[in-house]
Amino acid sequence: MSEAAPLLLDTNAAIWVVEDEPIAVEAKEAIENAYRAGSPIFVSPITAWEIGLLVSRNRIGLSTTPERWFQRLLAIDGVQLAKLTPDILIASSFLPGEPPRDPADRIMLATTRDIGGTLITRDRLLLKYGEGGQVSTIAC
Repeated sequence: MSEAAPLLLDTNAAIWVVEDEPIAVEAKEAIENAYRAGSPIFVSPITAWEIGLLVSRNRIGLSTTPERWFQRLLAIDGVQLAKLTPDILIASSFLPGEPPRDPADRIMLATTRDIGGTLITRDRLLLKYGEGGQVSTIAC
């Protein structure tokens, strides 16, 4: 069994995975392959912040508290919390090319680059940045 590249779930992808919503075939296959290969499926701590923000602004509704929802995400077999180090935060300020301006998006990109992985997202700006070859992305 060949080792699959680590994956990082963007916040939107994490929501769809936890809520068992349909995702694109390529993203689903990447997640399944990573799981079978024992390769990490990471979620960034910044996702916890984004979930809290979305709930506080009534942009999404959850059946539980954001804290419990995030714990449910981390309890999914194969999902791990990515590191959020000072180096990653600094790197998010020095991304090559033309990255999105949103700080959370930049942190996701810097984390993906740090783990040498692929970002699973539906965010147009992140996918466009990935098209430039600066980071690997898969649309979900």
